[in-house]
Amino acid sequence: MQYRLDPKSGNKLSILGFGCMRFPRNLSQIDLNKTEKLILKAIENGVNYFDTAYIYGGSEEAFGTILHKNNIRDKIFIATKLPYVKCQRYEDLDTLFHTQLERLHTDYIDYYLIHNLSDAKNWERLCEMGIKEWIAEKKDTGEIRQIGFSFHGTYDEFLSLLDAYDWDFCQIQYNYVNTHYQAGTAGLRKAAEKGIPVIIMEPLLGGKLANGLPQKAVSLFKNADVRLTPAAWAFRWLWNQKEVSVVLSGMNDDAQLNENLELADNSLPGMLTNDENKIYDAVTEAFRASYKIPCTGCNYCMPCPQNINIPACFSAYNMSYTVGFLSGIQQYITSTGSTNPNANHSPSNCIKCGKCEKHCPQHIQIRDSLNTVTKRMEPFWFKSALKLFVKLRG
Repeated sequence: MQYRLDPKSGNKLSILGFGCMRFPRNLSQIDLNKTEKLILKAIENGVNYFDTAYIYGGSEEAFGTILHKNNIRDKIFIATKLPYVKCQRYEDLDTLFHTQLERLHTDYIDYYLIHNLSDAKNWERLCEMGIKEWIAEKKDTGEIRQIGFSFHGTYDEFLSLLDAYDWDFCQIQYNYVNTHYQAGTAGLRKAAEKGIPVIIMEPLLGGKLANGLPQKAVSLFKNADVRLTPAAWAFRWLWNQKEVSVVLSGMNDDAQLNENLELADNSLPGMLTNDENKIYDAVTEAFRASYKIPCTGCNYCMPCPQNINIPACFSAYNMSYTVGFLSGIQQYITSTGSTNPNANHSPSNCIKCGKCEKHCPQHIQIRDSLNTVTKRMEPFWFKSALKLFVKLRG
């Protein structure tokens, strides 16, 4: 395992971090046995940075249970996040934080983040509430060791936030197709110039850079001299940059963990060749030509009051371009329940309430996008074909 220095604390952080949002599940419940095996194996192989959050359903509880059972709290750094949108008064800060400590079976957090802090206005609201004083108190008691923020917003807002407080670290969405999106490459470098460690989330763009690339992009990687999976290419691009401290990966099976561990053993800044960088440029061009809606499948927009599976609809729409219309329409029918008249959750049922857009970290115009999806995925013959299908099946 390679490690990079956190200059703020002196901690040596594993370049591969374990993202805990996508722990393996059995139906809706986290599979504790599988999760425990993955976590223990990751720690045994040098992973020491684990990232969870208050709103990752069951994640903090599961992770805390595993740490407590195996007595391994002191072997790792815990990163978790404050859901500041739930904070309406000063007392809420303590209430939420103590709940997290209980869930995680710990009395301190190594890396604590303000979750999804997208602009300076929201930081100012928290300051009026007294969050600076609260942070200072928690640092004095040792309950919080490092304070940072995770970011989904514009580049200008990122710069404003960097200068608004003496942060210990930050977390940004970043990958080879997002170099000019949100904080982007410029934001990464600006944070590094200030001596702030940068943690990377969405290195695979919700899995799309691993399993959802258009065929042209897949062929470009496959025909390269370096024979690696698309996911491996994505991680190497990030670790090639000295400004990147940790890359988070939501690993939920042994194959993903093993591949990432092997890569993290040998990845160093400046390792990519000019020819390899040209391949990334070509893959990015092919990707952008095919993907129409930049949804990462984070599910922050859910649940929808109309029970529309928004991420699945967007995924099917994008698949209709990247893989083919037939594959896309098959996923769309499954996602919307279109063959069941009593459970049809078509995006055409959207009531334009806008609840989803308030929570989207990608700032997608979801209501307009759902309308676009309906137009493509439900052509004039769609309902007639479904009726025929249901009749034949019945």
